[in-house]
Amino acid sequence: MSTPELPIKFSDAAANKVLSLITEEENPELKLRVYVTGGGCSGFSYGFTFDEKVNDGDMTIVKKGVTMVIDPMSLQYLVDGEVDYIEGLEGSRFLVHNPNASSTCGCGSSFSI
Repeated sequence: MSTPELPIKFSDAAANKVLSLITEEENPELKLRVYVTGGGCSGFSYGFTFDEKVNDGDMTIVKKGVTMVIDPMSLQYLVDGEVDYIEGLEGSRFLVHNPNASSTCGCGSSFSI
């Protein structure tokens, strides 16, 4: 029996960072909430926050013992994408690799469809 394909991926790097941050906060109820809002230089912006609550209709993905939560409105813009975490010369950050974005801004935190 195969596992159903998830509409969005949660990278090992992102899950590891969330686990590390939750451990620092000493609150195992925290979940990474990923969302899309209007605005930014390309029309939409990605947002990341910690939340203890899962709302009706939210998609949850559990990896390495941590949970990523996405509301249904945001999920439609993120299908087939991946939430990742990178550390580089520009600093460290969560980001979304989004095949649905027709363009992105230089910082990678906003996009258009």
